Amino acid sequence: MTCLDWRNTNALWGSLLAETLSRLGCRLAVVCPGSRSAPLTYALAQHPDIEAIPVLDERSAAFFALGLAQQTQQPVPLVCTSGSAAAHFLPAVIEARESDIPLLILTADRPPELRHCRSGQTIDQVKLYGHYPNWQAELALPAPDLTLLAYLRQTLIHAWERALHPSPGPVHLNVPFRDPLAPLADGSTEPLAGLRDEPGFEEHFFREVAFRSMLPVASVNLEDKSFWQAWRHCERGVILAGPAQPRDPHAYSQAVARLAMTLGWPVLAEGLSPLRNHAHLNPHLISTYDLILRRDRPQLWPEQVIQLGSLPTSKELRQILAQIGPPTWHLDPRPDNGDPLHNPTTHLRISVEDLTQGIPEQELVWRDPSPFLQAWLQAEDSIRKALDQILTSLPGWFEGKIAWSLAQYLPADTPLFVSNSTPVRDVEWFWPPNARRIRPYFNRGANGIDGILSTAFGVAHHNRPTVLLTGDLAFLHDSNGLLLNQRLQGSLTILLINNQGGGIFEFLPIAEVGRQGVDPPFEPYFATPQAVNFALLCQAHGIPHQQVQSWEQFTQVLDPLPSQGVRVLEILSDRRSDAQLRRDLFQQLAEFSSNP
Repeated sequence: MTCLDWRNTNALWGSLLAETLSRLGCRLAVVCPGSRSAPLTYALAQHPDIEAIPVLDERSAAFFALGLAQQTQQPVPLVCTSGSAAAHFLPAVIEARESDIPLLILTADRPPELRHCRSGQTIDQVKLYGHYPNWQAELALPAPDLTLLAYLRQTLIHAWERALHPSPGPVHLNVPFRDPLAPLADGSTEPLAGLRDEPGFEEHFFREVAFRSMLPVASVNLEDKSFWQAWRHCERGVILAGPAQPRDPHAYSQAVARLAMTLGWPVLAEGLSPLRNHAHLNPHLISTYDLILRRDRPQLWPEQVIQLGSLPTSKELRQILAQIGPPTWHLDPRPDNGDPLHNPTTHLRISVEDLTQGIPEQELVWRDPSPFLQAWLQAEDSIRKALDQILTSLPGWFEGKIAWSLAQYLPADTPLFVSNSTPVRDVEWFWPPNARRIRPYFNRGANGIDGILSTAFGVAHHNRPTVLLTGDLAFLHDSNGLLLNQRLQGSLTILLINNQGGGIFEFLPIAEVGRQGVDPPFEPYFATPQAVNFALLCQAHGIPHQQVQSWEQFTQVLDPLPSQGVRVLEILSDRRSDAQLRRDLFQQLAEFSSNP
């Protein structure tokens, strides 16, 4: 069966692109409407092995593709027409770069003769995204030439690999087209008629197209490594497990447990780490370290630190590390500087899974807990019990209890997308260790609230029933994402915490300054109150909306989750009283931790 469209040169170019991507493993693409991109759109939409999903809003489309790539961990092609359309991809391109998410950006463009002459819908798209792409190039103009067809094939293979290695991220290809843009026969491919009619040409042309990473598999023999000996001879060490979205959360959690048990070190696990949801694998897990470190406890300060990926969100932890400046080993295959504290850090460009494969067999002996480890585990046990008891007894709405409850009542293996701002901090502070294998997703590269809703739709597409935990401002900032309701193949439950503004600012010094009457006033410039009727907004998009009135109702709507469709569950909260309750709770636990 023929896979190339020979009706005109642009159709041939587009179909070659689609077939190459398919053979590399592409099964999903996101396409925005427009004329100049017609050869790309038509080819992707017609390909039998690629699901091309049309999305109206380019910013929403880009974050939707980001969510798809988070879920599949494969590059997702993202297509738009020429002009300012491509500029709306930038926030998601930035997030993809900062979060190591593979994207393949395909921006259609006008040919060189129509640039810089006020031709309509034309801007300078070359290197439009600055230094954020892993790699970027402008493709040659389509032509009926076998050498150029081979060039296009090989350039796409290279772009696919650069989106994945040496570190995943976005790749930008600017794709110019001359008219005609529609796939109408015009005789322009006749110079290749001999090849077109040659039996087996297409299969021969594509025979070697498959993604084969030629990079060496990382491995290390730890026995003769000085850092391993330094770790083994240190009792006062900690492992920091920051936000992580590994391909295999169970294998990741097992590797961290293996390292922790071999060294006899506690593991301070961020709420967005898989470790808290695979807690049965690791008896050294510490989940309340932010609360523990709110008291001056130098007996718990480490002499050495192993940091896995990015630092945990906790401000308290970061302040302690900045104060004591311990020698730190940063385990991360990415080439970036991952130490914002600028401590004496050595970067080991390897994953924890690969590193633990090199632990010498004779050293796989679990140590008796050191006094340092015992102190951490005792603090964790006392604070966790006190925290769980307090949250259990709280009768009214408290945003922190929502995150705490999700860990206990969501069905096992649920994908959970956590919005930035207050929700991600509530997960950090309150999410308890469990064995439910809940899989957290997030945009913690740039830490913005843009694109949250659209990214969650991408995570939910063809996935298990998925939940989004978000605040009202993040929801409104990406409200065009609700248009994806028409495209979703799967289930998305949106837990919308509506506290009529930006609750995160209630924790910051600017809140107190603003309430003292100092200009500019706090409410309009920082809290940004809103009074949107979310029920009507959902109704306009044909999405069911329900206001959750009680904790009993909250637990009932979580299990089971719907198998298909979108719903919004709104929870009304008061951001001022909620912030005060947090302050009181933290103070109470700090006093408890000093006199358990």
